[in-house]
Amino acid sequence: MRKKLLLYPAIIGVFGGLTWLVIRQGNLLPLKTGAARLLPNAPAAAHGAAAGTGIGATLLHNMQQPLSLLLFQVLVIVLVARIFGWLANRIGQPSVVGEIIAGVCLGPSLFGMLWPEGKDFLFPPDSFKNLQFLSQIGLAFFMFVVGMELDVSKVKNKAHDAVMISHASIVLPFFLGVLLAYNLYTQFSVPNVSFLSFALFMGIAMSITAFPVLARIVQERKLTGTPLGILAITCAAADDVTAWCILAVVITVVKAGSIWSALITLVMAMAFLSVMLYVIKPFLAKKIPQLLAAGKEKATVAVAFCLMLLSAFIAETIGIHALFGAFLAGVIIPAEASVQKLLTDKLEDVSVLLLLPIFFAFTGLRTQIGLLGQGHLWAAFGLIMLVAVGGKLGGSALTAKLMGQPWAESLAIGALMNTRGLMELVVLNIGYDLGILSPEVFAMLVLMALTTTFMTGPLLDLVKKISANKLQVSNA
Repeated sequence: MRKKLLLYPAIIGVFGGLTWLVIRQGNLLPLKTGAARLLPNAPAAAHGAAAGTGIGATLLHNMQQPLSLLLFQVLVIVLVARIFGWLANRIGQPSVVGEIIAGVCLGPSLFGMLWPEGKDFLFPPDSFKNLQFLSQIGLAFFMFVVGMELDVSKVKNKAHDAVMISHASIVLPFFLGVLLAYNLYTQFSVPNVSFLSFALFMGIAMSITAFPVLARIVQERKLTGTPLGILAITCAAADDVTAWCILAVVITVVKAGSIWSALITLVMAMAFLSVMLYVIKPFLAKKIPQLLAAGKEKATVAVAFCLMLLSAFIAETIGIHALFGAFLAGVIIPAEASVQKLLTDKLEDVSVLLLLPIFFAFTGLRTQIGLLGQGHLWAAFGLIMLVAVGGKLGGSALTAKLMGQPWAESLAIGALMNTRGLMELVVLNIGYDLGILSPEVFAMLVLMALTTTFMTGPLLDLVKKISANKLQVSNA
């Protein structure tokens, strides 16, 4: 035992001494002259400046390197999102509401207003590309999970009521959004953007529903097994499928620029959709259960991830956006609970807890509520809110009533379908990236998305209270 204890320092000492001797002799070699090679992101003057002013300047310099800055940004974003999510839960709101507010607060609307230097240090403009890249990866994973959780059989098997309510909650707000665009186009459109592009995006922005947020609200309020909960989930599922198909068409028309180009893109998109549904889906229905039965979980996850990335790549290449491809890949994953649980467990925590808050923060960095400093801009925002709530809530509630639902359930369905949340932000960021939405309109629509999501819980409580009061009166 003693020999072993002596052997360790002997080995370290011998080789350490030999290393020192080689370095000593190497320092006696003649110095090679010539132009020094500069490393990327490491200017020659930086090292001298850092050394001359102490360890604080060195640490500050290292912190401003792209990787260090990105890691610090993600850390701050996740911590702030968790705090705001917890606060949202404390007041009866879904955590996603708090996370969206956290993203807006980290941008110029609050952080940049209170401490401009701190905001510029933490989120310099040249770091936006890295955040955008991470946020898009996170969204792709999230849309893949949403696609898996979307039970298409419910849309097929549920009676005609859900599909009627869902489509009415899209058609009416879409029309009102186009009408709204007609009134806002002259004053608020981006130069060189056609009315068609502006109107289509306003229409889709008014008609979207946040299926994941709606599902979470239904679950948190223990409505999952109730007729109201089942109908609301089914309506939202049909809404989600329809809205994403419409969005794919809208993106195609906007990107193509001409009718013939749009038609070619639509033909390619339909061919892609047909291959995914009628070739890849049956193949996966056989292959994935075989892999799981053989205990090859890693191979199953690899197949699913490669499918998602390939589908997103093809969708982006065709011109209908990568997120639609990721969503479609999730839809065709076999519906067996074991398959979905395996993939969801691998993805959901990383996408929801780590990557989605980055998307909210990136959206917040683009949102400049300070731009709405004039009265006519707030008047335009009020008009947007009126159209958004009236079209979505009113259209859903009236259709539900016409389909034979009681007023209480009809209003509750309208309140739930009015939830926009994350899906609205996805649409708005696509419109902003394509140059369709101006910063002012983008800020108004982000505020609308946040407000309509925030008001869902209080509206449900109000409907429940009114129903309870009516019941008491009738019993008396």
